[in-house]
Amino acid sequence: MKRHQYRITVEPMESTGSAPLSFEVNSYDDILMIIDRIRLRKDIAPGSAEALGLGLKLFGNELLQQKNNPLFAPLFPCFHEFMKLLKESQP
Repeated sequence: MKRHQYRITVEPMESTGSAPLSFEVNSYDDILMIIDRIRLRKDIAPGSAEALGLGLKLFGNELLQQKNNPLFAPLFPCFHEFMKLLKESQP
């Protein structure tokens, strides 16, 4: 299965003294395609698809990495149910 590689960068819009943050992630899913699909939804506010799609994908990947960490255990059922609803419902 093809892996997609991304560089994520967060930069302050105004000078805060904080350096930009940049890191790389791998994903089996095409994050940009996921964001495009979310943009088609009428129940997601315009301009929210980018943060929602990226956030869900990054969080979901990390959640899977932490599957044996008891701190994350309460999140699995809720996250699974939300993702199921998001994928099954029509845009």
